[in-house]
Amino acid sequence: MDATGLAKLLSPTGWALLSALPPYDEHRAMALSERLRKEGIDAELVAAALTQSRLRAKAHAKFGDFADGMLFTPAGLEQATRLVVAAHHARRYTAAGTTKVADLTCGVGADSMAFASMGLTVLATDVDEITASVATVNLRHFPEAEVRHGDGLVTDFAADGVDGLYADPARRTSSGSRVFDPNAYAPSLDALLALRATVPSLGLKLGPGLPHSALPDDAEAQWVSVDGDVVEVGLWFGPLAPEGPGRSALVLGAGGTHVVRAGPDGPPVPDVGPVGGYLYEPDGAVIRAGLVGEVAARVHGRLVDRTIAYVTSDALHDSPVATAYRVHDTLPFGLKRLRTYLRERGVGRLTIKKRGTAVVPEQLRRQLDLRGPHESTIVLTRVAGTQQVLVVEPVHATGDAGGPDGPSGAAGSGEGRA
Repeated sequence: MDATGLAKLLSPTGWALLSALPPYDEHRAMALSERLRKEGIDAELVAAALTQSRLRAKAHAKFGDFADGMLFTPAGLEQATRLVVAAHHARRYTAAGTTKVADLTCGVGADSMAFASMGLTVLATDVDEITASVATVNLRHFPEAEVRHGDGLVTDFAADGVDGLYADPARRTSSGSRVFDPNAYAPSLDALLALRATVPSLGLKLGPGLPHSALPDDAEAQWVSVDGDVVEVGLWFGPLAPEGPGRSALVLGAGGTHVVRAGPDGPPVPDVGPVGGYLYEPDGAVIRAGLVGEVAARVHGRLVDRTIAYVTSDALHDSPVATAYRVHDTLPFGLKRLRTYLRERGVGRLTIKKRGTAVVPEQLRRQLDLRGPHESTIVLTRVAGTQQVLVVEPVHATGDAGGPDGPSGAAGSGEGRA
């Protein structure tokens, strides 16, 4: 979307058209576009409105119904913080006694919306003029929020009364490919870290793949997952990290909000031992934070292999930060052996999970060529250094029932790392 398209969209005619569009349907978008143009509506306005309609539909996953009153750029939506996560960001600033936050890379304004909704005064900036204009629209209901087009790093924070800083640097190139070098972010990680000498209350949102070796010694690094999807790592400094430096995981989902944090001596180092009656798959944020040992301690368990992030225990323990499975059988990995095992049990639908193996689940499923009325779940992993197959059954909140021939969920696969 260019400046001309945005201006037409923000006109009374353009806003009315966008508001009147039916829910976006990609199969009908072309026909709708042609009809609107035949009715005499400007072609550029039609294109801009339909693009926003498509982006709003996609944005519902992050913003819910709020998306229907917002504007987006494709790149801005891609990087925008989900509102449920932005609310947790904002709580850190309010708990620290912050009064005015400078959102130095505001994008479409998701975090700034959360800051303002919690009573914080917000100075939001973005180096891209179109993006800054979009953020202005999205923050129109918050008089305590000001949006500026420019480089937020050169802001005179003292003159503007800013006592908290936040940044979500761009981590993709103009062509859309990911940037993995922190100093190739825009702005670079080093440039952002230098700001804590000016305003100690600094918060940074970064990609969850940030290596532990890149973590500053004075930061609380918190990996965040939403419904099992690891979405970010936040670096929090000064008053924004009341527990002090270290690593933690924030797990958000239907089961509530849960935080896993290492103790003052770091996470416990779990034992390695044989597969017990239950297998636990820690949440991805816990794995990224290197806190699998905390899960093992909570379930009185051990690792199945020193290099694999699966925990096993002889008893079932409630753990909202790990998915539990009852283990029904363990056998060495082998295609013929596994095919025979599953066919003897009439398994026709198979959920394949894997960790620490090069097996491709879809390829294995075709090779197994299973037929039968039952479902099952298997885990392909290393146990004490050898490739094993664990036949398991998910333990659901409603109870731990069933066997390898019972319900086990839809076909799929998953992989993580220790």
